[in-house]
Amino acid sequence: MDMFMTPEFWVAVGQIIMIDILLGGDNAVVIALACRGLPPAQRTKGILWGTAGAIILRVILIFFALTLLKIPFLKIVGAILLLWIGVKLLMPEDEEGAHGSVAGSDKLWGAVKTVIVADLVMSVDNVIAIAGAAENAGGDHTMALVIFGLLVSIPIIVWGSQLVLKLMDRFPIVITVGAMLLGWIAGTMAVTDPALRAWMPYETGVERPDVIAAVRYGAGIAGALFVLMLGKWLAGRKRAAAGQGRVAHEAAAAVGHLKRVVLAADGSPSAVQAARQVVCLRDDLRDGRALEVHLLNVQRPLSGDVTRFISGKSVDDYHREQSEVALAPVRAVLEAAGVTFQSHLRIGDPGAAIAELVRDNACDLIVMGARGLGAGASALLGSVTQSTIAQSSVPVLVVK
Repeated sequence: MDMFMTPEFWVAVGQIIMIDILLGGDNAVVIALACRGLPPAQRTKGILWGTAGAIILRVILIFFALTLLKIPFLKIVGAILLLWIGVKLLMPEDEEGAHGSVAGSDKLWGAVKTVIVADLVMSVDNVIAIAGAAENAGGDHTMALVIFGLLVSIPIIVWGSQLVLKLMDRFPIVITVGAMLLGWIAGTMAVTDPALRAWMPYETGVERPDVIAAVRYGAGIAGALFVLMLGKWLAGRKRAAAGQGRVAHEAAAAVGHLKRVVLAADGSPSAVQAARQVVCLRDDLRDGRALEVHLLNVQRPLSGDVTRFISGKSVDDYHREQSEVALAPVRAVLEAAGVTFQSHLRIGDPGAAIAELVRDNACDLIVMGARGLGAGASALLGSVTQSTIAQSSVPVLVVK
């Protein structure tokens, strides 16, 4: 029980939970989609059995990873992999993923098998990161630390996956901090590799000598900054190569000349306010009935890991269901006011998708809701609004 009283234990537990939430969101989506074809009475069983099998498999993999990390140079290799995983987290997902041939099964054990196999293939990053975090702080209780961290984080992933994914979507800083955490773990893990022991200063006068704190913390900070700078740079290059990054016009078009409007909706209260603003714009026009309203919801693409194990039809159905939920309150406002509109679903980066719809339909204005954050908070957290303004070629009306 003494291990529960040490700050190092709880810091490592926090890191494991953060890693699992950050890297396990896709696993949660696979679990949900793999079990969606089951009868309602068996769906919970499929989720529970699949999750239990995934946890047991994850613990076994981490046990072997912890053993392998004692071999010279393997910590360095693991650190390099973690750095690349962190960099990839900061890069935008490709809009199109290759759908796999494995669909959600309508048989209980078929769904359980899909969950376990998918988790096995998708858990390499989790296993390396968790092993590194636990090995840095676990001491004599490393496996207990791993199991405790997994038991705490798995329920959050499985039953709170939608909340976690939406938080990560709305607050990109969560992903940034998580990527930097992986860089930190990579740096601290690399300098403790047995192959570097002869070149590293070690603490003296203690029972379990380790690399001195200044070196470990310095390597951790260097790893975190490396991931942040390289990830942001590569993300910027990828967006530029895709033709993004256009600067919006600042001058607003006169209301009397509006012909086509894009109303971006994400299911939030501010999106409902934006719909009410579109109704007001329609009412101010000389011929409001001629106004074309394009109602748009953008769904973030699922990662290639998910689409390898879930059929294209299941993924498409998932996106449509999520889109219908997000658009429902906005549709109600427009229909009640007698506004005619066309609905669109796009998959990809919201700012780029909105800008693309504007170009495809020669729209004059974008209307969208905002969370009401201040300029400083928006710059820190990142926002779909800022991304849209940066990429659109027409004015953007932001409604709080």
